[in-house]
Amino acid sequence: MMQSHTLVNTLIKRRQLFNKVVPFNAGNDKLFLIDFTAHNIALTDDILTDTGKFTEYIENLLKVSHCKYGIGGYDEHRAVYSRSKVFDTDKYAAKKGAIEEPRRVHLGVDIWGLLDTPVYAPLGGVVHSFAFNDNYGDYGATIILQHQLDSVVFHTLYGHLSLKDLRHLKEGKFMSQGEVVGHFGPPHENGQWPPHLHFQVVKDMRVMKGDYPGVCKFSERAHYLDNCPDPDLILQMMQYAKREN
Repeated sequence: MMQSHTLVNTLIKRRQLFNKVVPFNAGNDKLFLIDFTAHNIALTDDILTDTGKFTEYIENLLKVSHCKYGIGGYDEHRAVYSRSKVFDTDKYAAKKGAIEEPRRVHLGVDIWGLLDTPVYAPLGGVVHSFAFNDNYGDYGATIILQHQLDSVVFHTLYGHLSLKDLRHLKEGKFMSQGEVVGHFGPPHENGQWPPHLHFQVVKDMRVMKGDYPGVCKFSERAHYLDNCPDPDLILQMMQYAKREN
């Protein structure tokens, strides 16, 4: 298996090549760093269990802070996943029915914003797979691209998109750098979340198609982080994020 530092070093080396993944202008747009850990006591169960209230919560955060997007979440131990039983069992495990450690560690970066915000391919690649993961709390409409950079093969995953983005897709279809991959989907198409993008880098898809864990058990954190390096190596947005009063 390719060592983690190989991909990381390649992404760092080629960072100037990447197209923006969302229409963010560092000179004009502001980013709000959103905390989804247990430290965020404002995010109550009443909000988490009601998608409408959750959406209002995100919208209000961005409005009062004058931010175009909310962002964050990589390697974050999140209380927010208590809202769905999807994260209390391991749907990816072969053995079912046993009492399991819940999945709480986030493996991607979330970008929260307006419904139908376009999402772009950061570099050229082919459609590896796609699916409608239609469970409460799941990815909803999902697209995975495969890329090769300096002979290093890796994947980018785009979750919580719109169903219209899956129409007419085919595995193996080439997508050019800067081409629209999809759009922030509505809750009934994105797994019942406020509109946002889950962006994740995956080295080895391990025969999975249309899906890959975006959240893992804490006991498996090191294993999954090795296979899913920090997406901000491509996004290069976290340097602009601030948590404002």
